[in-house]
Amino acid sequence: MNQPLISFIIADYNLPCEMLCECIDSILALPLSSLEREIIVVDDGSESSALNGLAKYGEELIYIRQAHQGLSAARNTGIQMSRGKYLQFVDGDDRLICSPYGHCIDIIKSGKYDMVVFDFTKSALEDKAFTDRHHQSGSEYMRLYNIRGTACGYIFKKSCLGDLRFTTGIYHEDEEFTPLLLLRTEKTCVTDAKAYFYRQRQDSIITDTYIRKRIKRLNDLKSVIIRLNIIADKLPANDKTALQRRVAQLTMDYIYQMILLTRSRNYLNKRIEELRELGLFPLPDKGYTTKYKWFCRLSKSRAGLNILMQTIPLLKKER
Repeated sequence: MNQPLISFIIADYNLPCEMLCECIDSILALPLSSLEREIIVVDDGSESSALNGLAKYGEELIYIRQAHQGLSAARNTGIQMSRGKYLQFVDGDDRLICSPYGHCIDIIKSGKYDMVVFDFTKSALEDKAFTDRHHQSGSEYMRLYNIRGTACGYIFKKSCLGDLRFTTGIYHEDEEFTPLLLLRTEKTCVTDAKAYFYRQRQDSIITDTYIRKRIKRLNDLKSVIIRLNIIADKLPANDKTALQRRVAQLTMDYIYQMILLTRSRNYLNKRIEELRELGLFPLPDKGYTTKYKWFCRLSKSRAGLNILMQTIPLLKKER
């Protein structure tokens, strides 16, 4: 049996069937033959199966239904079942855009790269001109640039995974998975092609459940930061520098999110002391970005934290 070029792993949980079909149709529209693609839909315990609604695709896709375990477990199942040389994660309520993603496929077909990183869009318009940056490794890319953590933002060679999988039962699983995967890639291409259409989610009402969910998100992000920091200390010099940059960025985001989501100075002070004990605070003085430099400077003093508390907008609704 021929090996597909790309396995598309679609995670589905309680999505309208028509939305899931839009996602699948966007993959079928790509410049790939049926032998070059593999579409795997992992239904993570939806209340009702989408199988009947997907019957029209016949052998164009593989449908797997499992007990509800979360996004990480669904993607891990997709990895286990996949046969493609390259993998692409797609959320079932999003879709791929033909021309920009076709550009990514052309890069993959050149056989030079382990990973192609592309851009996101909330517009259905297709750009025709693209600019690419080429890096010797994912480590080099991480040392020089901020990265976007989401696992849907790149195509990657399955052989790079080794034993790497998504941690189950947590939020921010992408933020842990993506930098560790990048460190395993030897040649990476970064393109500005807006190849992934991200659908804006509906706002949620703030409830007690919502508050608990936000606190869990914060705690899970802190756990990811701690694990990545421990891993960084054991890496060779260049990889360590690359991962430390990501740890610093995530720590900045963690502090930002604490202010945004809790509006509690007491909570912020306690968590900052935890970070200090772990050697994660103050943030390292690095010129990563203008935003990082200003945030780093402000977060070091009580007066600066007061400014951040006043200027970071109050979150009223969850996207």
